[in-house]
This record gives sequence, C-alpha cells and structure tokens, in this order.
Amino acid sequence: MPSDEAASFDPTAIVERFRQRAEAVRQRPLPPVEGPERRRFREQAELDYFDFSLLADATAKLEDGILTFTIDLRPPAEG
Repeated sequence: MPSDEAASFDPTAIVERFRQRAEAVRQRPLPPVEGPERRRFREQAELDYFDFSLLADATAKLEDGILTFTIDLRPPAEG
C-alpha cells in the first residue's frame, strides 16, 4: 500500500463495516426454500454472523504497514 493510502487508511472503519455486516446477516430473512436448502442457508447465515461479529469485536491497528486485529477470546472475568 502506498504511503499516502496508508496515511488515510482507517482500521476502525473496517471493524465498523464488520459490525454492519453482522447486523445485516442477523436481520436477513430466510428465503422461501424448503428442506436441505433451507438448512444450508441457515447454517451459512450462522457462520457468517459468527465470523462478522468476531471481527466486529476486534481492535484494529495499523503500525509500520502491518494491519493487526486483536480479538480477546478469554471468558469475561467474574466479579
């Protein structure tokens, strides 16, 4: 990526787009299909939602031309 593009690149905008995609998948209605096709569509929607929401919870940063997403998968602390 040329340096002028890197300077205007906003990694948090990527995270926001993943938030929007996760919400769009969650709100997407099931198409009028039956049987195995309906099950496959629902399974794919669940995977899409999981993937998008995982990245939507990330902290993104760009340092020295390297884009890093940090996702804390640890269970929440009790107490």
